[in-house]
Amino acid sequence: MSRLVIVVEKASDWGSYYPSDNVVAAQDYLKETIGADDERVQVINLCRSYKYLGIGYYVSLLAEARGHKVIPSVRTINDLRKRALYGLDIDDLNQKLTKFLPEGSSDTTDFGVLVYFGETSYVPLADLARQVFETFPCPILRLEFERDKVWQINAIKPASLHTLADPQEDSFAQALDKFSRKLWRKPRARKKFRYDIAMLADPNEAMPPSNKRALKQFIEAGKEIGIEVECVTRNDYSRIAEYDGLFIRETTALDNHTYRFANKAEKEGMVVIDDPGSILKCTNKIYLHDLLKSRKLPTPRTEILYRDDAKHLAELPDLLGFPLVLKIPDGSFSRGIHKVQTVEELKTAVDDLFQHTALVLAQEFMFTEFDWRVGILDGQALYACQYFMSRGHWQIYNHNGNGAQRSGGFKTFPVRDAPGEVVKLALKATAPIGDGLYGVDLKQVDDRIVVIEMNDNPSIDAGVEDAYLGEDLYRRIMEEFLRRMERKRLGITD
Repeated sequence: MSRLVIVVEKASDWGSYYPSDNVVAAQDYLKETIGADDERVQVINLCRSYKYLGIGYYVSLLAEARGHKVIPSVRTINDLRKRALYGLDIDDLNQKLTKFLPEGSSDTTDFGVLVYFGETSYVPLADLARQVFETFPCPILRLEFERDKVWQINAIKPASLHTLADPQEDSFAQALDKFSRKLWRKPRARKKFRYDIAMLADPNEAMPPSNKRALKQFIEAGKEIGIEVECVTRNDYSRIAEYDGLFIRETTALDNHTYRFANKAEKEGMVVIDDPGSILKCTNKIYLHDLLKSRKLPTPRTEILYRDDAKHLAELPDLLGFPLVLKIPDGSFSRGIHKVQTVEELKTAVDDLFQHTALVLAQEFMFTEFDWRVGILDGQALYACQYFMSRGHWQIYNHNGNGAQRSGGFKTFPVRDAPGEVVKLALKATAPIGDGLYGVDLKQVDDRIVVIEMNDNPSIDAGVEDAYLGEDLYRRIMEEFLRRMERKRLGITD
């Protein structure tokens, strides 16, 4: 996919490791352009210092000028100088560091930890190390901590390869090998593709948006039109910039890695589905309700509940009647949803939900045998499905107490055979969201059609959503990626 170049300031800095054709001196890199015009180059800048206008700084600067992907980037170098900690989850830092420090170290007031490509051998700090690297992608970072009543990060600084002790050199080598995946391995011959896409998926996800057969279909559809689609996981965050596009096939959320992936890919100028704006809008039902309401699009009768608003809660049965449905704003696959039929059930469910969110949606209960799902890409309807309620249950997905889940049956239709008003309403609902890939859930009771929710990464499972279009469904999505990547290459903007 790309050529790996490791830049060191002095040859002796690499003296502890096996010689490699991948390693070049900084002056040689600055003097000569490495890589053919059509070859992608990934540069790991291991210079001793990234001081402004120093050798290390110029390696990153000229790498970007040459179109090479470089770590650290000039932006990262500048951010480290500013010591900006935005985006780091350090709320529980004190607890993590208390677990990390050995017994009898209560008098410790400061210490530091080295992080190599987001890796650290200190398990309690592993998540923090990964987050720091994702925020500041730099080969070697030193995290400095200080305690003034509670622990906090005092500084995040780049560190140099030549300063490492023997055990640290071993840790660095392991992390580098894991990060590059190419350094000591002969690259296998591979077909040339016009573009490549990283398809983010979690092989261990219980209810992923696409099953394994569907993922293989996306890969095959890409090959047919000259796109290589490679499955990646959350551990490949630092490699995302190597690709031309990002296709998220993992359940999205604002507070996990999927949003960070989308955000980083968009900043890198890549074609992204799901784009971060769509994730931001679609993963919160409060936002969607307000959006639909402002555009006068039909939804179930809805009330927004606020914590400690006992008066509104007491009025709810009169406003919506029983049974009614309670939802947390960011639930998915029928999770975080309660159907209540009495005042007592209402109070119990609300108390439970307010443990997780400050606002709760309450909606009238609309019984239907199935929900409509209309799949939409770039403002065009792709497929229409009926998802039937799980047997003996009021939802499509039935999550029982033992961790298992069941779902109802389905019917997939050509878009032309779905009710025209259902398709039109779905298109109207997604218009203010964007031009990505969406799934709109709707209910139809006699002549009344309402939008239930919109999904930024709708289910596309082999054997379900592709039951009518077959391979053409995957091809259409890949063709849209191709169209967008071609437009970016040509500098065409809407």
